[in-house]
Amino acid sequence: MPQSPPPPLPLPLLQADCANCFALCCVALPFARSSDFAVNKPAGTPCKNLRQDFRCGIHTRLRDQGFQGCTVFDCFGAGQQISQVTFDGRDWRTHPETRAEMFDVFPVMRQLHELLFYADQALGLPEAAPVHPGLRRMLAETEEWTRADAGSLATLDVAALRGRVNTLLLETSELVRAKVPGRKKNHRGADLMGARLSGANLRGANLRGAYLIAADLSRADLRTADLIGADLRDANLRGADLRGAVFLTQPQLNAAHGDPNTQIPATLTRPGHWT
Repeated sequence: MPQSPPPPLPLPLLQADCANCFALCCVALPFARSSDFAVNKPAGTPCKNLRQDFRCGIHTRLRDQGFQGCTVFDCFGAGQQISQVTFDGRDWRTHPETRAEMFDVFPVMRQLHELLFYADQALGLPEAAPVHPGLRRMLAETEEWTRADAGSLATLDVAALRGRVNTLLLETSELVRAKVPGRKKNHRGADLMGARLSGANLRGANLRGAYLIAADLSRADLRTADLIGADLRDANLRGADLRGAVFLTQPQLNAAHGDPNTQIPATLTRPGHWT
């Protein structure tokens, strides 16, 4: 009798676990002084608020201290994967020889974890059943890369991998949005910064990569809209309906403004700063 294939390995945790990370987002990544960050910081330099125990000294006051950008960043679990798996618990302070390589591959791992997050989300959508086999194959391949050593990660053509996964995510979006009757709006990659879209019917719309910074989306119908990569910084989502929105993430909600009347998917959490 032929043996059954081994069960797939469990996915790594796809949300940040800061207690098991060496504060990689606070060191490896750069940021520029802006409305999101109070100061400039080059890549590879620890943030001035980082303590010796790899914890943020102003974590509970980030918004008040001008570090709103930190509250909307999510590594999708890449930080602890690099810290505890790729580098086997060796931190960059105790083992300074790991610094350059660790900081270089952290953004690669973040992209891998982001792909895993979206592929896993797509597998949970019954309407996308026709592409589920392809998604499972890509999920397995991407998960295998998350267990690679740092040298291999440094040579990975992550853009090519993203392209292959994105093809399946596009098909997923089309299948899900096809159930919405009528003609759907296509604002893919559109510049909608500050747009007045209060009460707009955007149900099933394609908003992939759209710039919705400070847009007024109050009371807008965004059910089943594709929001992958949409920039929702300071967008007004008060009273908006985001139920069933495709590929909506917690960082996107954290970057926007909402209220008790904003309806969000059950898998996400209402941000604490919403009033």
